[in-house]
Amino acid sequence: MTVPVRYYCPRCETVVTLQRSASIADKSVTPAPLSGWSYTDVDGEYDAADGVRIVCGEAETDGEGCGEPYYLNFLRLANGADVEPGDARPPGEA
Repeated sequence: MTVPVRYYCPRCETVVTLQRSASIADKSVTPAPLSGWSYTDVDGEYDAADGVRIVCGEAETDGEGCGEPYYLNFLRLANGADVEPGDARPPGEA
């Protein structure tokens, strides 16, 4: 099931609405990518990525916004613990 989820640009506070799986847990929204995270574009496969690269002012924001990229970071777990930016992935994870 997909649900609409809204996020604010960390620079100009323009709102973006993404349609994504309700089962994905959000970690944070940051102006720069997290070290070691893999990102997909807004129209990419969310389940295969650690987050989404959003460009403020593109179609999802109705053309409003600052034009800068920012990053939605999903919660990543390894052995039941939250994986922090820069942590190595456990063996066997893509």
